[in-house]
Amino acid sequence: MTMTARRLAKAILNGFDAFFAEYKNITYGAQGRFERADWHGAQAAMRQRLDLYKQKVGIVAESVNAICGKNLQDRDLWRLAKNEYEQIIQGHRNFEITQTFFNSVYCYVFGHEKIRDLHAFVMEPAQQRVPIPAENILIRYEYKDNFSELFQQILDNCGFSIPFEDQKRDIGFIMRVVEEHVLPRLQTGEQKNGPPGIFIETLESLFFRNKAAYLIGRIHNDKVSIPFMLPMLNNENGAIYVDTLLHDSDDISIVFSFSRSYFMVDASTPSEYIRFLHSLMPHKEIFELYSAIGFPKHSKTVYYRRAVEMTLASDDKYEIAPGIKGMVMLVFTRDNFDYVYKLIKERFTPPKDSTRDHVRACYRLVKRWERGGRMADTQEFNNLAFDRRRFSDELMQELRKEVPYLLEENGNVLVIKHVYIERKMVPLNLYLKDCSDEQLFSVIDEYGNAIKQLAAGNLFPGDMLLKNFGVTRHGRVVFYDYDEICPLTECNFRRLPVAQNDEQAFAQHPWYDVKPNDIFPEEFRLFFSGNKRARDVFEQLHSDLYDPDYWCNLQERIRLGYVADVFPYRKKQRFQQRPF
Repeated sequence: MTMTARRLAKAILNGFDAFFAEYKNITYGAQGRFERADWHGAQAAMRQRLDLYKQKVGIVAESVNAICGKNLQDRDLWRLAKNEYEQIIQGHRNFEITQTFFNSVYCYVFGHEKIRDLHAFVMEPAQQRVPIPAENILIRYEYKDNFSELFQQILDNCGFSIPFEDQKRDIGFIMRVVEEHVLPRLQTGEQKNGPPGIFIETLESLFFRNKAAYLIGRIHNDKVSIPFMLPMLNNENGAIYVDTLLHDSDDISIVFSFSRSYFMVDASTPSEYIRFLHSLMPHKEIFELYSAIGFPKHSKTVYYRRAVEMTLASDDKYEIAPGIKGMVMLVFTRDNFDYVYKLIKERFTPPKDSTRDHVRACYRLVKRWERGGRMADTQEFNNLAFDRRRFSDELMQELRKEVPYLLEENGNVLVIKHVYIERKMVPLNLYLKDCSDEQLFSVIDEYGNAIKQLAAGNLFPGDMLLKNFGVTRHGRVVFYDYDEICPLTECNFRRLPVAQNDEQAFAQHPWYDVKPNDIFPEEFRLFFSGNKRARDVFEQLHSDLYDPDYWCNLQERIRLGYVADVFPYRKKQRFQQRPF
């Protein structure tokens, strides 16, 4: 059995290496796609890379089936294989992620059941006894007496095959920000004009997402370290320009938000990139950073360990999440916990008439789409175990009523067979209850912009009730209810027919034919039922959304190849204030 376990371990590691090689090949193409302004190719590559992991796990599972034969379900064999695997990954550049890949193959074989540290790397990751070979991921520049020349060197080192639109102009913009916001934070005592001992360090690989390339680094001396990011765009006429310089940790954190799609970045040793990024954004969770750079499966592993750690450190009970109960999803959480658990109900509340399979398909669609900063990322788990004693009586009653098919109770152990985990936000309808007039104006503008930006990305949210949107700690509005979401180009936007007589005018139900994909934007006013303040502000800012022509014109642009610009920072931060 030992020899079989060794072959099993080697097959899984070989499978991981094959996956990572192909993963990197897809990622390598990001810069070429950016330079060619091949935005549709960039979107296709993102989906291809997301699908790759599951494909490779399936292929490896077939291989281990051939290796193990009738012993495939022998957990003692997997215990030995885990021990062998721990030995052969020592010194591997992807030491952490190789363990997640082992877990994925194990879960594939055993259907996500009885996942224990004895057989997989669950709560206890393997210990690194052989150090990973050092890799220099940073390019270091020493300040002499001229920041302009330094930034020119930095931009030249990006290695683009197309020129900058006007590099001298862009460096001038950069220097204004450096002189106004960065140098004052670096200068101390009598040193006024660029003190000695200043260094700039940048990650050697650029980050690509949507239609932008990002250079990330820090400016520091022996006392202060200031993060910075240079977003660069293609003007689609064969030249590049720097759009802004971000120099605040919170601003950079927003670029890495849970509501945005994953970057493509050539990181041979992802853990090194994560370590550097976390030094720039110390309040960002490690698992969120792994997701952001394109490793959502490993992010799940790290999240699970962190969630268990936070749960054990708290006595808070799980409770039904605040807000209006969903017709499709049951949602629960804990106080002082930044995430919610979402379960698909066994029966949907009328008028919802969808299916569980359809809802799961909607969540898969969102995972593979350009989220544009307006849809929350989710982690999907099977057979997640909880301490039932931590659940409030009200929540247990609701779970047994709404999702009995997902529950498995064994003493104090409660297993939930399928669950989505998502960042907790304040439901927009609750936020509006206590907000000031200034906050109301800002958040309703955000709500309208969220709808427009989703639509520009070829997504129609479907149910746009205020309760289906959340407000983040940065004041952004994010959509999180996906059971009716669909591509915008699949919708049929219509004007409401004009009643021809009193019988039609006062009919309780539509007197005209309505097909499943028919949408009547004039009815969107109903989403503000009971909140006149919000409706008045919305109509002041976004009344164009009531017009079917707005939606039809956007559909036509998308069909002709339009890909929306996505800016993860404020318009006022852009150097040239170009129109969005």
